[in-house]
Amino acid sequence: MTAAHQIKLISVEDYLAGELVSTVKHEYTGGYVYAMAGARNVHNTIATGFAGLMHSKLRGRPCQPFNSDTKVRVRFANHTRFYYPDGMVVCEPNPANDTFQDRPVVIAEVVSHGTRRTDEGEKREAYLAIPTLSAYLLIETGEPRVVVYHRTESGFVARQYEGLAATIPLEEIGLTLSLADLYDRVDFTAVDADPVVE
Repeated sequence: MTAAHQIKLISVEDYLAGELVSTVKHEYTGGYVYAMAGARNVHNTIATGFAGLMHSKLRGRPCQPFNSDTKVRVRFANHTRFYYPDGMVVCEPNPANDTFQDRPVVIAEVVSHGTRRTDEGEKREAYLAIPTLSAYLLIETGEPRVVVYHRTESGFVARQYEGLAATIPLEEIGLTLSLADLYDRVDFTAVDADPVVE
């Protein structure tokens, strides 16, 4: 008979200390640590575009953008999670020495075949539980289309913005995001379909 071994979960403190010296980024969900895969150029072009637009549009205002090197901490009653969103905007930032943010107002994830299930499921559930969050953007890579979960008085409502002429109102941070600007330099004819992983 084989003896069962108890799984040793990683503490938040050990996870955060490990990320400071790791050459690979990891996300954390309640004691479990998952290495992050690399991304295609199209993904990085869109993510960089989002961060750049937020930086230029929010210059001189109280809210500030963060790129995919900054984690967001999500606290549930029974566990804590850390994710690396592709971009976020924070109006009440954590201290400068922290490696994460607690109070994002806008979070953006660039969606691919490999990340869709997590972005539309696990991460959406976590992000929408953040009290300060007003908008969660799911940005497609194969076409100019963004699904945004906007916070309303009756909860989050999903709205789709499609086509380069579309604009996304982000009243929470006092600006409008143009899909033409967001998808600048993206050649949709060059975007190959992601391989299906069995």
